Amino acid sequence: MKPGPFAFLRTTSFRLALIYALVFAVFSAALMAYVYQSTVGGLRTEAKSQLEAELRSLAVAYNTGGQARLEMAVRERSIVRVRNFTYQFETGDGVKIVGDMSAMPVPAPTLPGAVDAVTFEIEGRRPSGESSIIQIEGRIVRLSNRSVLLVGIEMSDRLAVVNKITQAIFIAGPVGILLALLGGFVSSRYAARRAEALSRTASAVMAGDLSQRVPVIGTDDEFDRLADMVNAMLAKIENLMAATRHAGDAIAHDLRSPLSRLRNRLEDSLRGPMDEMTARDTLGETVEQVDQVLATFNAILNLSRVRSTGEEYLTPLDVSELTTEIADLFEPACEDAGLSFEAQIAPDLTAKADRALLAQAVSNLIDNAIKYTPSGGDISVNVTGDKTGIAIMVSDSGPGIPEADRERVKDRFVRLDEARTQTGSGLGLALVDAVAGLHGGALELEAAYPDETPPGLKATLRLKAA
Repeated sequence: MKPGPFAFLRTTSFRLALIYALVFAVFSAALMAYVYQSTVGGLRTEAKSQLEAELRSLAVAYNTGGQARLEMAVRERSIVRVRNFTYQFETGDGVKIVGDMSAMPVPAPTLPGAVDAVTFEIEGRRPSGESSIIQIEGRIVRLSNRSVLLVGIEMSDRLAVVNKITQAIFIAGPVGILLALLGGFVSSRYAARRAEALSRTASAVMAGDLSQRVPVIGTDDEFDRLADMVNAMLAKIENLMAATRHAGDAIAHDLRSPLSRLRNRLEDSLRGPMDEMTARDTLGETVEQVDQVLATFNAILNLSRVRSTGEEYLTPLDVSELTTEIADLFEPACEDAGLSFEAQIAPDLTAKADRALLAQAVSNLIDNAIKYTPSGGDISVNVTGDKTGIAIMVSDSGPGIPEADRERVKDRFVRLDEARTQTGSGLGLALVDAVAGLHGGALELEAAYPDETPPGLKATLRLKAA
């Protein structure tokens, strides 16, 4: 479905940008309100303090020298214009005694000693000579002799500051919100682009292109770490799919030969009569072929079991005792094959392990050594350990494995004997490698005698110590 013209309103980018701008607007409004209240409140508090201090000073003059002393103090202040103060002193009948105005601009309180807070405007002149309206905040008091005193302070400069702050808030507020909206959109678009890259990669993989990977831009942020994890997962899936395809080919190759021989043998048996001895030979060969097929499937099941087993199923195991038992079991087979066998196993080595799986892995290593070592060769089993781990080493004097193939043979159904002249499923070393991984270790392959020909093979199964 084609997106509509307002489809962007439903995008995560737009919602994140809107949320970002909203949060910014709320905090900005709160901050601006605090600045406004603090500034305006501070200016008014300062004016109030100055008024009250001036009124107290004049009250002291009146109390100490009466009306004459007060008149002198007001006259002096009117001439000097201390801190933009305005004064007006009148008799109780409204006759001006001294002051900056022709008449009292506001009514006075009726009771002696009463003080009223007043606000009024007077006409004045700017330093440039232009006339202007000046706002005054003041205090008016009726004295004990019925005379009236007004003390005011000019608020125009302070109000100008307040107006500038108000204008700045009204300008900065919308601009800040727009910038926040833009910043939120840019930030959210970055996140959206990374998510879109992940989505495109997933779509390509779903379409069958397992080689696709999520771009990593190198910022080492959450998206890069997620991309690394997804890419590792995709690489694992690609390898598993490749292994599955190879496994299918290998299974078909391994099963076709024994099943074909089995079918041919049975067809030959049906073509004519046979004596009891021939029938027994035919059945024996048939059972042998079926056993080979079953061995392949059992190897697959064992490998699947290793893949599905977790570390929680591992229990403390005496590795020395287990490998000694396995070595004793294989020693007669080595003698029958004309091979020299030696086992050196350190005592009392313990690891957390699955007994059956570890026994299968060690058996596979020794069985491979017997299978590929020609008569007259040597096979040795050495088990050592320390606080860091245990090493089970099986060495032989056979042809060995080329260095370029030592990692590849750990994959399922990989056989260097492409002609399949040797019996086997190609799962032996894959099983050992899987068992090593389950036990927190590794399978290492190297030449047993690197300076000789043939170099032989040394397979080391490493385990974590208990």
